[in-house]
Amino acid sequence: MDPREPTPADLDTISLQLGRPARDVVEISARCVCGNPLVAATAPRLGNGIPFPTTFYLTHPVLTAAVSRLEATGTMTAMNERLAADPELAARHRAAHEHYLAERNRIGARAGTGEVPEIAGISAGGMPDRVKCLHALAGHALAAGPGVDVLGDETLAAVADDWTPDRCTCTGAWDPDAPVPTKDLSRHVRRLTR
Repeated sequence: MDPREPTPADLDTISLQLGRPARDVVEISARCVCGNPLVAATAPRLGNGIPFPTTFYLTHPVLTAAVSRLEATGTMTAMNERLAADPELAARHRAAHEHYLAERNRIGARAGTGEVPEIAGISAGGMPDRVKCLHALAGHALAAGPGVDVLGDETLAAVADDWTPDRCTCTGAWDPDAPVPTKDLSRHVRRLTR
């Protein structure tokens, strides 16, 4: 079996991690050393028709919280300043953007969603020219592996006191015995009207 293929147990775990039902998960792009999901790859068009550009979605509460704390420190501002001053870093960030788009196309083909013109050329996290979401960059870095998303790699290194890929932090991060959420209150649940 393909380890990226989401099982019903994976989808239940993601729902518990997020506190809402898992939505249009095509792959588990990264897993904890224990096997639990860290990153879900979401179809570029949700089942209700809404375009969804965030292909790689962090699901693990410990990692998500660590990245949120990092965002609060002004790290994105410093990264944006470095992008403006360092052409090599900017080129690597643009290359990460291109990789993200190629991966979204692959995920979309696997999901059978076809082209999603509303988000064509749009990746996530502020790519290709800036940084506006470290969660998106970290998710991409975990899905792609080291060296593809340099600022995502930096994000993961910066949260190493709280989370690292070689250490399980799942115990106590969510309640595996809780009822799996069935009601989604997110803005992405409404239907696309055309």
